[in-house]
Amino acid sequence: MTSNSFSISGKVVDIVSREIINAEVCVEEGRITSITKRDSVSDQYILPGLVDAHMHIESTLLIPSRFASLVVQFGTLGLVTDPHEIANVLGEIGVDFMINDARKVPLEIRFGVPSCVPATKHETSGFVLDSNIVESLLKREEIVCLAEVMDFVGVIEDDLEVLKKIVACKNLGKKIDGHAPGLKGRDLKKYVASGISADHECSTLEEALEKISLGMMIQIREGSAAKDFDALYSLLETHPDRIMLCTDDLHPDDLIEKGHINFLIKRGLEKGLNLFSLLRAASYNPIHHYGLNLGLLQVGDFADFIVIDHPESFVVEQAFRNGVCIYKNKEVLFNVSNEIILNNFSRKPIQLADLVVKPQNGSLLAMVVKDGDLITDSILCTPKVIDSNVVSDVDNDLLKMVVMSRYDNGKPVMGFAKGFGFKKGAIAESIAHDSHNIIAVGTSDEDLLHAINTLIEMKGGIVAVNNGESESVELEVAGLMSNKTGEDLVREYAKMSDFASDLGSNFQSPFMTLAFMSLLVIPKLKLSDKGLFDVKEFRVIDLFKEE
Repeated sequence: MTSNSFSISGKVVDIVSREIINAEVCVEEGRITSITKRDSVSDQYILPGLVDAHMHIESTLLIPSRFASLVVQFGTLGLVTDPHEIANVLGEIGVDFMINDARKVPLEIRFGVPSCVPATKHETSGFVLDSNIVESLLKREEIVCLAEVMDFVGVIEDDLEVLKKIVACKNLGKKIDGHAPGLKGRDLKKYVASGISADHECSTLEEALEKISLGMMIQIREGSAAKDFDALYSLLETHPDRIMLCTDDLHPDDLIEKGHINFLIKRGLEKGLNLFSLLRAASYNPIHHYGLNLGLLQVGDFADFIVIDHPESFVVEQAFRNGVCIYKNKEVLFNVSNEIILNNFSRKPIQLADLVVKPQNGSLLAMVVKDGDLITDSILCTPKVIDSNVVSDVDNDLLKMVVMSRYDNGKPVMGFAKGFGFKKGAIAESIAHDSHNIIAVGTSDEDLLHAINTLIEMKGGIVAVNNGESESVELEVAGLMSNKTGEDLVREYAKMSDFASDLGSNFQSPFMTLAFMSLLVIPKLKLSDKGLFDVKEFRVIDLFKEE
């Protein structure tokens, strides 16, 4: 692919001077040589490419090159991705795969080094990235930051291993991303003082403003499970220089149906936000914060820009990278071809007896799950017992949940969740943040067994079952991603999702929500393959509690 020399005219959106001008943009050898005002131009808009400031490509279920060929149609030319998911499964091998696959496409895909692999010692993980490995990875040119430091307790309590990673990153002059939901006061001040400069976990204005006051950049997140845009969008007007936009975790069906960062631009305009503030958060701020190699539609910049019909509809007509047209007339103009199978999955099928929960004295301590929220609550419930086994209580929406290691044959661990709303069947997946063990929730032990053993036979993916029938999506790359095209994957996912929707849950994305029920660094109760976990106390606790 070589650079071109050409000119293009339209309404040029200059996010630096905050003006829209009728102009002709001249490109020579991949760089913008002039932007000249013209009296008459076409109605198309020319603007910088969009950037996702924090995401996990694995959550789209697509490998990086397949993801790139999908999002370019939405105007995305750059992103900062944390390969945390595949690193938990495959360690450095997984990180190498993501970087090498991203090199195949012309988008500006940069990476963070996962800072917490595993996230905690209270779960079984495939690999460990210690401070020596992290320091080595940070030296790679594709790496722009130490990715979300979830171990805020380690930072506050001066954990040596955590501090070594932070110091190594600071010595290399690279950014450090945060992950500190609800952290405030003295603890937050120490967390930020360590050098952590961005956070995507704010869910309230109060939390975001405190972090901004301490010098942090706030990444407003709108993914498939966690949605913070409605709560935080006013920051785009009050603090435009401190805001970036991100998706964090986005499922492929949401991506194709709604779009990517362009979706947030459209939503912001509907709320009356200023176009320049939105575009600044979607391009200028992340490009400067992370030092991305993307032009901003200025004379002398590389010719990285997109052409759209109008900001409010945001239909992308063309996309250019280094002066080369990479998308035009709904056609991706770069090739992607992959047949990679890369995995770490070692697990034998289980028996029905493995799912038995023996009743004990006291009430059952269950997690309360909410749609679109990673934070759970807790509730004491009366267990439903049949034949000395605590089973799902569908009438009271109290469902058995299972987490079990994919890396060995450790015994399944059971907990209970209230809120999913399934009336029949079960779902299971090998996407279970952060160690990506097997996680399932269901209305009966029989359906749970069917879902889990189907998943084991596939060696990873997503499964929905009911009364002996099932639909599934196989994820042959680490049990997290597929080599399929985005369109093919979404068709397969939609078929499974339609099957699952008949099971009764009213959650917008039950699979995405389930995947976070084992994330031990987000309050309040979670479930790991080692037991029910209290995030505040940061320890495994009993399933039954005497009142």
